[in-house]
Amino acid sequence: MTDILLVEDERLARICIRDLLEEAGYSVAEASDGEEGLEACDDAHYDLVITDMLMPRRDGIELIRALKSRQSDVPILAISGGGRVPGELCLALAGNLGAAATLAKPFSRDDLLAAVSTCLGGSPGPSAVGC
Repeated sequence: MTDILLVEDERLARICIRDLLEEAGYSVAEASDGEEGLEACDDAHYDLVITDMLMPRRDGIELIRALKSRQSDVPILAISGGGRVPGELCLALAGNLGAAATLAKPFSRDDLLAAVSTCLGGSPGPSAVGC
């Protein structure tokens, strides 16, 4: 089974994304911010890390930098809806730092599963409704 770490500070978004991924057959661990996400990566290996960009304690940019310096082979999917910084700017920076793919919120189930599949080296996955 493919193990995914989902790093998202918004509880409802985290639950929705986790449920979509689990329904698609992925095993999902969760972290509520970048600091927890980095600790989780220290404790276990993940096939993919999905991270929000704007979070407390350690944001997505800091998390991507830390992961790339520690585990440069783990693919990262950066997600953002913006906030104090426009989402497009965060996602562009994430791509420049080595994220395998980026996805702007809100996104559909199809878009999420396609991005996950792309990050994992496969073709886009199944279809359905949005989150």
